[in-house]
Amino acid sequence: MSKTLRLLLGDQLNIQHSWFSSLDDSVTYVMMEIRTETDYATHHIQKVVGFFSAMRQFAAELQSRQHQVFYIHLNDAINLQSFEKNIKYLIEKEQFTHFEYQLPDEYRLDEQLKNLCQSLSITTSVCDSEHFMSSRNELGDFFEGKKNFLMESFYHMMRKKHHILMEGDKPLTGKWNYDGENRKKLPKDHKPTPPLVFNNKVTEILSEIQKTDIKTIGTIDAENFVWPINRKQSLELLDFFVTECLALFGSYQDAMTPNEWSLYHSRLSFSLNLKLISPFEVINRAISEWENHPDTIAYHQLEGFVRQIIGWREYMRGIYWNKMPEFATMNYFNNENQLPEWFWTGKTKMNCLKDAINQSLNFAYAHHIQRLMVTGNFALLAGIHPDQVDAWYLGIYIDAIEWVEITNTRGMSQFADGGIVGTKPYVSSSAYIDKMSHYCGSCFYKKALKTGDKACPFNSLYWNFYDKNEDKLGKNPRIGMMYNVWHKMNSKDKEALLKQADYYLNNINQL
Repeated sequence: MSKTLRLLLGDQLNIQHSWFSSLDDSVTYVMMEIRTETDYATHHIQKVVGFFSAMRQFAAELQSRQHQVFYIHLNDAINLQSFEKNIKYLIEKEQFTHFEYQLPDEYRLDEQLKNLCQSLSITTSVCDSEHFMSSRNELGDFFEGKKNFLMESFYHMMRKKHHILMEGDKPLTGKWNYDGENRKKLPKDHKPTPPLVFNNKVTEILSEIQKTDIKTIGTIDAENFVWPINRKQSLELLDFFVTECLALFGSYQDAMTPNEWSLYHSRLSFSLNLKLISPFEVINRAISEWENHPDTIAYHQLEGFVRQIIGWREYMRGIYWNKMPEFATMNYFNNENQLPEWFWTGKTKMNCLKDAINQSLNFAYAHHIQRLMVTGNFALLAGIHPDQVDAWYLGIYIDAIEWVEITNTRGMSQFADGGIVGTKPYVSSSAYIDKMSHYCGSCFYKKALKTGDKACPFNSLYWNFYDKNEDKLGKNPRIGMMYNVWHKMNSKDKEALLKQADYYLNNINQL
């Protein structure tokens, strides 16, 4: 009699997968909480708790539908703390004759499971996770022979392929992209809609983690865990976003303000990345809301959101599978500096960084501009080694899984890929941060000062970055204007800026 063991990873919680469409007594699903997954990075405590909570709820859901599930808890006596050892143990103990798994989203797990299958004496097979809107290789095929992989081109292709916001072969309204209308600062007296949060009790899981020596970062309220941990809560969050936030999402998606951690962002990335909900249903729900309320939801609000899901998210996954494993070692600027100690504590005098880092430690979340133009911007200007930046982003954010984290961090944020993802480095002085936020007015440092005791570090570090990397960036047409400004500056001013930057870099832990 044939017996099949099917592995489900912690980010494969897709109840709509074809595996679950029928019952089969010969099939057993295995899910496991293991140290190789908790320890490959120093994760935020909310991330570990969030994954384990969602996994346990998913296992219970499968069992309620009469599927056979073998769930290995973190501290179970039989837990051998690796996929390979646990699977081999189960195959031998239960006499399974076939092993199956879904394509994982991380390169390291893809390699691990391929190697495992080669070492097994039973038949094996692999299937798609049935989640994404493009295949692993689709982006590579689309850009074959091209040096630059322009996201906008890929986005147009995806819109056409899935016929999303299209009229025939043309984009609805005649325009593809409304990014220019989605860059507004939050008005000072504007009070954003309070975020929908959940009050999940996760004390039991937290207690189990605390019995181990698993190293984590950040804080957690185990009586009121705010993140969705099942499909029902994920759909509630989606509904809240489209009804309460979508109408202002686009306008303020780049805005930053103290003590407002959510603004009008969907915060659906954790649910999406665990596959509790699908990109198809997220997009369709948003479009449906816009169609039903065209007077209150402007088209540019919707398009900006759709682009994040169907464009950016799918694009980053395509880059990942096209460029790994080489992508993980790229360091275009040969940056070697250490990440400041305050990245792990939030104890800095710079308001923008203090707010973004403390928010990340408290909620395991920051929106894309906080990640790109505050923490990422500073790390690039300070010449931090991309490995250290990767490790921080991968650990601190609840939605960070390598396929989406490393492409955004090492590519978009740190330009360590030399321009595969972005056509220019995303760096700025204090001017951009002040334009998009309310941080600068009350900061210890003065946004207008470039040198001196209280000069904003972003200002001198910005010019130091361009000076140091002119051999690599001087011919980039998108930043030629900055080099024109730099070259016209008098030598005394240049020297003062570089001296200021050098002082800050040498005293980075005191900033």
